[in-house]
Amino acid sequence: MTGPSEPSRHHRLRALAGRAAAGLRTAASRTARFRAARFRTPRFRTAGSRAEHPRTAGSRAEHPRTARSREIPGLGAAPGPWARAGGLVVVALLGAWLGLLAVGSVHTRVGPMETSMTLRPDLSGGTRINVSPLGALDLDSHTAPLRLDVDVEQLDPARSTALVEHPERLSGLGDEVASDVVDGTTELALRSVTAVIAGATALGLAVYRRPRRALAAGGLALALLASSSVVALATWNPKSVLEPRFSGLLTSAPSLVGNARSIVTEFDVYQQELARLVTNVTKLYDATSTLPAYRPDPGSIRVLHVSDLHLNPAAWHIIASLVEQYRIDVIVDSGDTMDHGTGAENAYLDPIEDLGAPYVWVRGNHDSRITQSYLARMRNVTVLDEGRAVTVGGLRIAGTGDPQFTPDRSAVRGGAAAERLAGIRLASAIRDQARAGTPVDLAVAHNPDAARETDGTVPLVLAGHLHRRQVEVMKLGTRLKVEGSTGGGGLRAVQNDKPEKVRASVLYLDRSTKRLQAWDEITLGGLGLTTAEVGRHLPEENRPGAKPSPDPFPKPSGGPRSPAP
Repeated sequence: MTGPSEPSRHHRLRALAGRAAAGLRTAASRTARFRAARFRTPRFRTAGSRAEHPRTAGSRAEHPRTARSREIPGLGAAPGPWARAGGLVVVALLGAWLGLLAVGSVHTRVGPMETSMTLRPDLSGGTRINVSPLGALDLDSHTAPLRLDVDVEQLDPARSTALVEHPERLSGLGDEVASDVVDGTTELALRSVTAVIAGATALGLAVYRRPRRALAAGGLALALLASSSVVALATWNPKSVLEPRFSGLLTSAPSLVGNARSIVTEFDVYQQELARLVTNVTKLYDATSTLPAYRPDPGSIRVLHVSDLHLNPAAWHIIASLVEQYRIDVIVDSGDTMDHGTGAENAYLDPIEDLGAPYVWVRGNHDSRITQSYLARMRNVTVLDEGRAVTVGGLRIAGTGDPQFTPDRSAVRGGAAAERLAGIRLASAIRDQARAGTPVDLAVAHNPDAARETDGTVPLVLAGHLHRRQVEVMKLGTRLKVEGSTGGGGLRAVQNDKPEKVRASVLYLDRSTKRLQAWDEITLGGLGLTTAEVGRHLPEENRPGAKPSPDPFPKPSGGPRSPAP
């Protein structure tokens, strides 16, 4: 059998080569499709459209990686840069506030007081001084989102007693208090900075769980505290202490006020300090020698005129101090010692027996007959009524009580007519004394309307009722002197916008002629205040260069005056 021919073998070789090439192409195609399927990016599908590759979709689709970077699982799209900054500010502020709360107060001593100082976030700023049980004082000391709270917790008994017993130590108390305040606020500032940074950083770490963001929150809190401090220093108003706003005075709940024993103790300290203030001012007044030309003669008669105490217990301490410092011979009270004239108020009058000088009293429209009877039984008190005249401390004094009793001011019984009628009776009694050879040197009535009816019968007449001072020489030569409230309006003074001042006067009368030579007006700050003023005044006829004038009330000739029956 013969083999195949040459052409047929050539055709078979070409067929085999073609099939091999087709197989290679098929394998290459499969390999390419596999690779494309393996590395292909998932297609982006939209509703109602065919699948499109991101590269062919153009601007209609966003790359999936970018889309995933802008999404937060469960929250949707991530916040923008402004929202993230706002969140950081909130975290910093909240953390700083929590830090300040955690630090609490800085306990420090300021003079004789134990206090605690605290910084609080507050949009209006300022300083609040809480004085239990009286209430609080708000000072517009600065304008910043931080408020300084100072709580007066208690007085140091030993240091307070030392100040009361040695008033001269008050001279250095201001510097000591200023130094204590600086030390306390410095310590508070350092602790507050640490608390603000720690609080904001800790809260930032809990919220973001990233140290960098937590440190950013702490730094932002420190920057906010520093800027607030700069604003507070720039708006610092040292005069704010002169214009405090009081709140809670005598209106606090019983649970906040404390027991009655502590209130009485603290108020007694206030009374004693106020009395000692009068003593110190009087000594200073004498030492500086700034008075007018008149110098009281050691033998002159000194009369202390008080009026309208209205149940203020501090008045007794003031009166006792004036009696001691001015060596008072007689105290004249022109009425309204009480507020409602009830028997329950009578115990208020008991300190009169220990004042150290005779006490002459007339009834005011707030004083009842019950009050008058109680005073009439006291050993060193002389009650004047219906023109009765007595000789006390070298002076012949006549007086009458107020004909009206209107403690609640709800009704006006006789009005000014009733007052004038009482004054006419007083003037008639004074004339009777003059005809009997015992002329009156000084008259007393509560209401100025009654006192004016004595014009021409007596050289000097004293009154009250108005709660303000008034001095005038009437047509017939009688000098009318109206005194303000020695009790500062009493406890009702807290109803006013400003405390009513405490007023009293010391009258100097010549021992031989019984004529007024000069008088000192003492004015003290009202409830809670510690200011004092003393001013001396001279009658016109006693001023330097004044021409002598005849006495409109000459003394009767003859022997010595005898007391009236």
